[in-house]
Amino acid sequence: MVERYGSASYLVGARFRAKGTTFEESSRLDPDTYAAHGGSFPITVEGAGVIGAVTVSGLPQLQDHRFVVEALERFLDR
Repeated sequence: MVERYGSASYLVGARFRAKGTTFEESSRLDPDTYAAHGGSFPITVEGAGVIGAVTVSGLPQLQDHRFVVEALERFLDR
């Protein structure tokens, strides 16, 4: 998801919901391969773009997203 859209998976899902649809209904992508749920967040380097992703799963999607964001914030504060 991050590689294809360059955005957090939670954000991608939210954008579809804001349009009154779902990722699964409107993306035309295989739902077994792509999931627009929280938990995958892009690692972006200035001048290089997205170079990877941090991904977690197991909590409700907003909590997965927040978990990754908080972990990255702590890492960057070091």
